[in-house]
Amino acid sequence: MSHEVEVLCTDIAIVGAGLVGLSAAIALHHAGFLVRLIDSQRPLQFDLVDENWDSRIYAISPNNAHWLGSLGVWNSLNPKRIGTMQAMEIYGDSAAPPLLLEAEGVHSDQLGFIVEARALQQALFQRVVELGIPTMMDTSCTAIKSSTKKASLSVTSQLHSEQLIEAKLLLAADGSQSWVRQHVGITVVKTSYQQVAVVANFSVERSHANIARQWFSSNVDSALSILAWLPLPENTISIVWSVSSEFAAKLLALSEEEFTHCVAKAGGHCLGNFKLLAKPSTFPLSLQKTAALNRDCVLLVGDAAHQVHPMAGQGVNLGFRDVIDLVKILTEKNQYQAINDSSVFRKYTRLRKADMMQMLLLTDGLYKLFSSQHPVVKKVRNFGLSMAQYSTIKKMLVAIAIAL
Repeated sequence: MSHEVEVLCTDIAIVGAGLVGLSAAIALHHAGFLVRLIDSQRPLQFDLVDENWDSRIYAISPNNAHWLGSLGVWNSLNPKRIGTMQAMEIYGDSAAPPLLLEAEGVHSDQLGFIVEARALQQALFQRVVELGIPTMMDTSCTAIKSSTKKASLSVTSQLHSEQLIEAKLLLAADGSQSWVRQHVGITVVKTSYQQVAVVANFSVERSHANIARQWFSSNVDSALSILAWLPLPENTISIVWSVSSEFAAKLLALSEEEFTHCVAKAGGHCLGNFKLLAKPSTFPLSLQKTAALNRDCVLLVGDAAHQVHPMAGQGVNLGFRDVIDLVKILTEKNQYQAINDSSVFRKYTRLRKADMMQMLLLTDGLYKLFSSQHPVVKKVRNFGLSMAQYSTIKKMLVAIAIAL
């Protein structure tokens, strides 16, 4: 005897309760849409007075911090755990002075804010709960059917053997390995950087003065090394060291004291003595571009749509911009247009591709420039860094960083 499957109808279904999926649920709810959020897991909760720093951090642009404030999220974060980035020093592989990017150069108070991933995710999830947005956590997606009119998503959980969610628009916010993207047949081009990011947090002897520092150089294996020191509150920093897999393995095999010395030495000991706060962790790095941003009424956002090199922890800003642009398009469309009208998808694709290209110029472009071992390229790139101090390029780089 067949059982009847419960059908849940909504305007917009969102698969993925990461930072982008959660923010999309809140923003679209505020815009007046009926939203349902689905994820195979439940966002982890942590002790708000926990003194241990999360090793996964993000640099949130001022514009996106303001947007998160408008969603009722930013002010719920603990200000004592938010770092402020007022300037950035970028060092090439020569002894030349660094390129200094300052927020005040474009009449801003800061370049960005350094935030723990888990703290921001928890604040977003709490806001979702406060607003009463329907959520289906610990729920697995099993099948999907999509047409130009609607998306039908089959899900199962411990409470329900099977349910069917029917949505006019379905957002895939389920990360770089997106289940939704794969099941609707959107292809992806993935290019490995042949690098691993080593992340860790340190207390430091000298004040970082709210300056982020980044070094482009070569390790002993001649592979590109990108080391970022990002300022956290007081004398604490978070580091993201992008190196070859071989060099990462060597770093992780070091003792705590040796690893700490290696990180401090790579930055010229400019912040004095270091103390490691927790064991370092790693994740692989790749560039990922999708063939399309939608298929029928399924739309990609966040890492499901794009993945860039995390040189300064900025990747999530692109995902937030996906949501901001989508909400703007949906609220400004003709009242007679459906939210899954093809013109909505065309406009979204046009806006997001322009934004993504800007970020690629900053990240992939710099990666390719500094990974070259050609002596002429080496001279040109370091000359370019020194010339940027006195040109409009410097202001452009700062303006792009703030706007994202």
